Amino acid sequence: MNVGIDSISFYTTNYYLDLKSFATNRGQEISKFYDDLGQRKMSVAPPNEDIVTLAANAACHILNENDVADIEMVLFATETGTDLSKAAATYIHRLFNLPKRCRVIELKQACYSATFGLQMGLSWLRQNAGKKVLLLASDIARYEFNTPAESSQGCGAVAMLLSANPRLLTIGPEAGFCTREAMDFWRPNYLDCALVDGRLSCDVYMRFAEETWQQYSGLTGRKFFDHDRFCYHVPLAKLVEKTHRKLARINGIKDLTIDQLDYQIGKSLIYNREVGNCYTASLYLSIISLLENVSTDLAGKLIGLYSYGSGSVGEFFSARVVDGYQRWLIRGSHQTMLAARQELSFAEYEDFYRFKMPIDGGLFELHQWQTGKFRLKEIKQHQRVYEKVE
Repeated sequence: MNVGIDSISFYTTNYYLDLKSFATNRGQEISKFYDDLGQRKMSVAPPNEDIVTLAANAACHILNENDVADIEMVLFATETGTDLSKAAATYIHRLFNLPKRCRVIELKQACYSATFGLQMGLSWLRQNAGKKVLLLASDIARYEFNTPAESSQGCGAVAMLLSANPRLLTIGPEAGFCTREAMDFWRPNYLDCALVDGRLSCDVYMRFAEETWQQYSGLTGRKFFDHDRFCYHVPLAKLVEKTHRKLARINGIKDLTIDQLDYQIGKSLIYNREVGNCYTASLYLSIISLLENVSTDLAGKLIGLYSYGSGSVGEFFSARVVDGYQRWLIRGSHQTMLAARQELSFAEYEDFYRFKMPIDGGLFELHQWQTGKFRLKEIKQHQRVYEKVE
C-alpha cells in the first residue's frame, strides 16, 4: 500500500522585510544578502500571530469535512512553542472541530521534527488504511538583535494531510539518518532568541547530508541521477547550493553546470528566498515551491529530500510524484498571498521585534494587525485566546 502526502499548503505572515532595507540600516552591502547568502526577503510575524495561527492558516486551505472526519492524529512540529506543557496541536484540534477520537502531540528537535512526524505518521497509516494524519510544521525564526544571524530570520507554516493512496507524493520507508550531539544551535527556556554557531552548523549540515545520502544510497541502490530533482531544508539558499554541489562531487560529478544546478534545485528555492527560514516548515516549503513552479510534468519522477535539525539529526529520503498531482496544488492562492504582503520599514520591523507580551496574567487585548483567517485575539489569566476572522 502506498502512503504519502495527499495535500499540502503553506502560510506566511502578511508582513516582510526586504533584505535591501536590512542591509542599508545595518551598513552592509546588499550583495551580501542577495548574492552571497541567496536570500531576498524575510517574513515578519506581527504580535497577533504565533505558531498556532500560522499553522491554522496553513491548514484551512486543505481541510474539508470528509478529511476532518477521517483524521485520527495531529502532529505539530515546532521549535518555537508557546507553552512548555500544552501541545499547540490541541488548539488546532479545537479550531477545526476535529473528531474526539484523535491523538495529538507536539514534536521538537530543531528543524528536523516535521520529518520525524512525517515518518511516524506514514508508519501509522500503513497499519490504519482509510484514516488520515494532519501534520503541521510551524515556526518563527528569531535571533538576537543586531547579530550576524539576524538576517536569516523568517516565519511560516506548512500543513500536510497524510493518507494512503495520496494524490501528490508517495513516500517509502527507505531512509538514511544519523544523530550526533552538537552545540551548533540551541535556545534555553529562559531566552526568547536562539543562539547559533553558524560555522559549526553549516559544517554539520553538510557532513550529515553526505552521511545520510550514503546510507540511503546503500540501502536503496539508487544513484544521484536516479533523482530528477532535490529539495533541502533551507537555512540559507546558498548553503543548499553548496551542499548540493558537494553531494554531486561524492557521486563522481566534479562540477555541476549552472543549468544542472538550476534544474535540480532552483525551483525548490523560490518560495524560501521570499519567506526566509521557517525552521521545521523549511524542507516542506521547498517541496511546495518545486511542485508549484516547475512547468514540466513531474509525474513518476523521484525527488531526493534532505532534512536537518541542529543539535543534531539529519535524514535523507525520497518521494515519488503521483500522476495528476497538478490538479491538487493550490499555487494560485500561495502566489497571491506572497504578492499581497506588505513591506515593513526598518522602524516597523524593529517595533514588531521589540514587542513583548505582558506576563502578569491580566487581560491583554492585542491590536489586530492583518492576518489570515485565524489570529491571536487576547491573553487573559495566562491563556492564549484564538479567534476566526469573519
